[in-house]
Amino acid sequence: MANIQPRRDKSGKLISYSIRVHRGRGADGKQLKPWTATFEVQPTWTEKSARKKAEAFAANFEKECRMGLTSDNRQRFDEYCDYVIGLKEQRGVKHSTIVRYKELTTRIYPAIGHIRVKDLRADHLNSLYTEIAKSGGRKNGTRATAKIDLAAVCREKHLNYTAIAARSGLTARNVSPAIKGQPVNVNVAQAVSKALELRFEDAFTVGRDMRPLSSKTVIEHHRLISTVLEQAVKEGIIPFNPASRTELPKAARKEVNYFQPETVAAIRDALELEPIKWRTLTHIFLITGCRRGEALGLKWDNVDFKANKIHICNSILYSPDVGIYEDTPKTERSNRYITLPQETMNLLRQYKVWQGKERLRLGEYYEYRGFVFTRDDGSPMHPDSVTDWLDKFSKRHGLPHVNAHGFRHTMASMLYFNGVDSVSISRRLGHAQVSTTADIYAHVIEEADKTNADILSNIFLKKA
Repeated sequence: MANIQPRRDKSGKLISYSIRVHRGRGADGKQLKPWTATFEVQPTWTEKSARKKAEAFAANFEKECRMGLTSDNRQRFDEYCDYVIGLKEQRGVKHSTIVRYKELTTRIYPAIGHIRVKDLRADHLNSLYTEIAKSGGRKNGTRATAKIDLAAVCREKHLNYTAIAARSGLTARNVSPAIKGQPVNVNVAQAVSKALELRFEDAFTVGRDMRPLSSKTVIEHHRLISTVLEQAVKEGIIPFNPASRTELPKAARKEVNYFQPETVAAIRDALELEPIKWRTLTHIFLITGCRRGEALGLKWDNVDFKANKIHICNSILYSPDVGIYEDTPKTERSNRYITLPQETMNLLRQYKVWQGKERLRLGEYYEYRGFVFTRDDGSPMHPDSVTDWLDKFSKRHGLPHVNAHGFRHTMASMLYFNGVDSVSISRRLGHAQVSTTADIYAHVIEEADKTNADILSNIFLKKA
């Protein structure tokens, strides 16, 4: 039965009733927050009449709550957003997505977290998007920049990025920009200073990062808010989603950066001078177009040497709160089979033989876990170690900046230029929708179509 409590003003006059409906306990045994409502008392009513009307309202409110026709309309947005994020986590949404959701709330909550979900309007959201897009709206806007040549300090102390990362508790990917003199988080700069045995004040200068947020990041905030409010619509808290009525910044479309054939040839020549593990991994990036984590998540059980195929069904990711962990690929369509040329299969065979010899040489130190690409002890590789190695590789051989995703774009672009359709390319890339592929590679498709026009002209219009 609903609990009814009278509320009076300072003079003792009855002004409303607070109504609470018990919800019981959740699956974790904790008491659930009750459904609540307020019944306003009209000045002309007697207290006896007001009580009867409140009891009738409470009975109907409790019935609607039990039938799922209503919910708590007094919840603040921050409370409800936490509930929805928790719900998503329970339903199996990827850990990396949950982490990103929580990062986004650090800008959302100070602006609209205190507003009740039912009172949230499109103008509230438009104001939020405008404010966070302004210069200086970046999280941790205070940045530190090296004021001395830290690379020279590293050489003097005979330290590389990996050693500094081990000393500081950071990743090589965090250390690299600090050493290169790029603006970094103050905590990162402090850790690097300590690792190099330097005073922070002597090594870095602190300033404000006044760059505005990108349109893409603003849209990310909007998508989370929209997801939360859509759940509120489903639960009957609000009649419609106000996020659908907002004005969003136009996301600038970036043209994909792919390697020209001559650059690919130079990369392949340079790889011949590198260890077989890195040669094989880079080759896999180029031929499969798989994501960095997908390549690191590949296991020998998923390499079919008879059919010349690999099965992409696993991914290696990193999160500061859990470290290196295994997960499924990015989308349902990302779980896919990719056919490889014979040259790639031959390289994988050579690499497998080499890895087997390493296992025997290292003995008990090596813990076999089935991964194709591993650390020296057989454990999964840190995704950032790939980025760090490719960066050093490109500098070592005087190549343009090389990164794993660049190979993905290169593979897709070359397939388009050679007349392969979007459906086939989308499947190989593991995109959730073909439209995603077509949108990302719109400029490439346009360039490829010019080539198609020349081909048709040669076939149909040129006289022999």
